[in-house]
Amino acid sequence: MINRPKPAPINYDGLMQANLARVFGERDAGRRIEAIRELYAEDAVLHESHASVSGHAAISEAVSALLAGLPADFVFSAAGPAVGHNRLGRLNWRSGPPDGPVAVTGTDVAQIEGGRIRSLHVFLDPASR
Repeated sequence: MINRPKPAPINYDGLMQANLARVFGERDAGRRIEAIRELYAEDAVLHESHASVSGHAAISEAVSALLAGLPADFVFSAAGPAVGHNRLGRLNWRSGPPDGPVAVTGTDVAQIEGGRIRSLHVFLDPASR
């Protein structure tokens, strides 16, 4: 039997919470691109229901477009800790005014390699009726 070194443990919650706060919650493009460079693989892919983009600059532009379509007081917050295994992490989140009703909820699913996000799939929950 060949003994292979175990990969470093992944802090799913730390990485995905940082992504929510420092990427999707950051309206300053300069600070956001710094966070993306730290948290994402160089050729990472962001998948949303309507489009997919690849690379740090394109991910930052997609997040800028998302934030431009939301009211200025909207914030993203986690709906509990992220969980993960086998290099896949999941984080449930919500968004809306800080002291107001939740306007949208969703789930991020990330493929993680080398401690960075390799791909991120963003799922929006259907609006309740």
